[in-house]
Amino acid sequence: MKKLILALGLSLLAAPAFAGDMKAGLWEMKTSKQIIDGQDMQAQMRQMQQQMAGLPPEQRKQMEAMMGRQGMSMGPGGATRMCISEEMAKRDAPMIDHEGRCQPTKMSRSGSTTRYEYDCAIEGRRTQGKGESTVSGNTINSRMDAVTMDASGRHTMQMESQMTYLGPDCKGLTPMGAGKR
Repeated sequence: MKKLILALGLSLLAAPAFAGDMKAGLWEMKTSKQIIDGQDMQAQMRQMQQQMAGLPPEQRKQMEAMMGRQGMSMGPGGATRMCISEEMAKRDAPMIDHEGRCQPTKMSRSGSTTRYEYDCAIEGRRTQGKGESTVSGNTINSRMDAVTMDASGRHTMQMESQMTYLGPDCKGLTPMGAGKR
């Protein structure tokens, strides 16, 4: 369970890793690879999604409301949906964490591909990593490698994902990054 919680935290940290050509509105992210400390977390994530689907309606509503306030929801097939604010869409750098507290230390662009590195300390956790995002129309393909150090030790993560723009209507989700720098 501890690794699953870590996986959720790291995937939320890494989820919207993009730069340039971003559109405000509803995006859906599908994670194709998520390995933490050498373990494939995809099966555990699917199990967690099934558990959430099996919650009593009131509890599920509470979880969905909590995620909605963070600008996210669960889409079909375990995809994560997120609402990107106008302000966030205009940023000219990859977003390492959805609150904008961590900025890239190095960044380069070549055509539609952005490569970046970061080193951040947030709430007692230090994360160092590098990633790459490629924009193609309404799709952003990303991959990232990270090392996180905190009170529980050192953890490694490799992640690959694809984000697809679904349109300007966020369907009731609070925009991520609204009012953030």
